[in-house]
Amino acid sequence: MREPRLTDQPAFDRALDRLLKRDPALRPLFAATGRPALRRREPGLAGLVHVVIAQQVSTASAGAISPRLEGMLGGPPQALALRAAAADGTLRAAGISAPKIRTLAALGEAVADGAVDLDALAGMEADAAAARLTALRGVGPWTAAIYLLFCLGRGDAFPVGDLALQVAAGEGLGDGTRLTAAALADRAEAWRPLRGVAAHLLWAYHHACRATSATPAPRGSRSG
Repeated sequence: MREPRLTDQPAFDRALDRLLKRDPALRPLFAATGRPALRRREPGLAGLVHVVIAQQVSTASAGAISPRLEGMLGGPPQALALRAAAADGTLRAAGISAPKIRTLAALGEAVADGAVDLDALAGMEADAAAARLTALRGVGPWTAAIYLLFCLGRGDAFPVGDLALQVAAGEGLGDGTRLTAAALADRAEAWRPLRGVAAHLLWAYHHACRATSATPAPRGSRSG
């Protein structure tokens, strides 16, 4: 089975049906969530900037910072403008932390200088694309996987370091205890090449569980 490209909701729904047939243990989670909405963001630098902003913050926080930054920049981030914004304090004024400012400055420089071609990642094998991304300063496995999944629609991208996924897998598929990243990676092997589809289902399950309880949702990722 080849890795699906999650280009739109119908493509995602077809992949989800395949996943549920492959692993019936996921069906109770699906019964609790219904069909999750496909998460997509624009590919390229603007999408990668948003993913970096989303590191270790809530979805709501990232959703507030990204449009604020675009307003300050006069549109989606461009490489030269991003590099300048890191130097002149614009990124700090947008509410971006110092470590992320260093990452975004390095990304702007890498794209402006041609050291990385984000457009070329779409045609690369998934592991090679992830390796190319994690070679960039401040881009770890979580950021690379989220970019591949949300921005490029790579159906097997799977951020094992994502806290919400670890919690949801433990609650929905285990004994209720949060899985370690290693345990989640082992469990996810059964879902290849549909691990990104499983991630959407687990995120939806995590949200559904918290919507019916007073338990606060964990933040979205480990660093990087």
